[in-house]
Amino acid sequence: MPQSKSRKIAILGYRSVAFTKLITVNGQEYHLQLVDTAGQDEYSIFPQTYSIDINGYILVYSVTSIKSFEVIKVIHGKLLDMVGKVQIPIMLVGNKKDLHMERVISYEEGKALAESWNAAFLESSAKENQVYSL
Repeated sequence: MPQSKSRKIAILGYRSVAFTKLITVNGQEYHLQLVDTAGQDEYSIFPQTYSIDINGYILVYSVTSIKSFEVIKVIHGKLLDMVGKVQIPIMLVGNKKDLHMERVISYEEGKALAESWNAAFLESSAKENQVYSL
């Protein structure tokens, strides 16, 4: 197998979490360094470190929180102010999809927002521990 490559991904969102992960895409291993933005909200300063040497962005909101959905829009705007409309991949992720009774953001709303940003979209659940193919 070819030597693994390294990629730096920033996960941005309302009090999100991050980690490192080894993934395989088309037979190539990638070591992902996922940048933590825990505690960020729409009033936080957007550190320039979130725009240096980043290979992609994952913007995460909770499908159970209107606040997190609104905050992710502001974070996306700040991201564009920082890096401009360059061709860095962006994915919008609606998290906590397993909480059906508490859902306030529909799949369609998330998908429409992602399409307006020309971003990939999916919904996830840490509880369900699903594997996704993109």
